[in-house]
Amino acid sequence: MVIYSVYIVSKSGGLIFNYDHNIPKIETEKTYSFPLEHKLVYQNKQVVVVFGQRNVGHVLLAVNGAPVNGRTIEDDKNPRDVFEVLENPENYPISLKFGRPKMSTNEKIFLASMFYPLFAIASQLSPQPRTSGIQSLEADTFRLYCFQTLTGVKFILIVEPSQTGADLLLHRIYELYADYALKNPFYSLEMPIRCDLFESNLQSLLEQSEKAGISSV
Repeated sequence: MVIYSVYIVSKSGGLIFNYDHNIPKIETEKTYSFPLEHKLVYQNKQVVVVFGQRNVGHVLLAVNGAPVNGRTIEDDKNPRDVFEVLENPENYPISLKFGRPKMSTNEKIFLASMFYPLFAIASQLSPQPRTSGIQSLEADTFRLYCFQTLTGVKFILIVEPSQTGADLLLHRIYELYADYALKNPFYSLEMPIRCDLFESNLQSLLEQSEKAGISSV
């Protein structure tokens, strides 16, 4: 049983909290010959694969075991530019390590804002009035569950596809939110949640759910 992440979206559609609990680390390393089968570009301070048979969207993490920072190979003896190394046939064969980029805070805020109109569209498409909107979305590698409170705050849980009992876990997360965020005199509605007690209790809840099952919480 794997729980990936938790998001809380405000009534107005803004991301007010997110917690990455168990994000899988996806990395591949391979020795390449010249010319390189991938097309790489430098964007958002990362060297990104934009064309190739595999690894499209992944970022370059290391060259011949030396870590890549921005577009620089951090070799202790001789720091070099990634593209200068890759464009020189004399450097081949060469070992490259690619990995899935970690989602930035701005990207998470953007995705949360995109979920808000999708939820509203789903509510309007319903043939019956007073629909609950999106409750779950299923893909081949994950399942998304959503619980909306009476005040319009949305709790989103991303788990592995075989996970069951996510509805119960979402309600437990909502109880923690009510106990440690809403009752905090320094917290204002619609603002980001910065409460150590809420985050520590959420982490404990997710760990207990993974070890003993959601029914135990």
